[in-house]
Amino acid sequence: MTPYIHNGIMVSMGLVYSQISLANPRNNNLGTLEVKALIDTGALLLCIPARVASRLQLEAIEEREVIIADGKKQSCPYVGPIELKFANRTCFAGALVLGDEVLLGAVPMEDMDLIVHPSSGKLTVNPDSPNIASAKVKSCT
Repeated sequence: MTPYIHNGIMVSMGLVYSQISLANPRNNNLGTLEVKALIDTGALLLCIPARVASRLQLEAIEEREVIIADGKKQSCPYVGPIELKFANRTCFAGALVLGDEVLLGAVPMEDMDLIVHPSSGKLTVNPDSPNIASAKVKSCT
């Protein structure tokens, strides 16, 4: 299937892509990097290519072992902190340095209260809380 633009989002073979902003909160002089990210609700974490980690001068915190789609295990750097922005939402996360494109997983999406709108296939803020990110938490007594 040839990629096409739908509501400002590039769609290819049922995949959802969206523009997000990445920055190194420890070095504001580097500015913000606007990237096209694969939105993957089946993945948990943020993954970034080595060129993005290098451009943002992100420090390696540790090595992590991951299991890739073919079942093989591999080691990759875990870097951070990294600041993510989409629409009126911001979060801070670590990222696995892996692959050749930015992949936005469920944990940072949940942190920013973002959803993939089912009918448009577009990344958007949660329509139940359009003005401010919300989260469900338990109170501690």
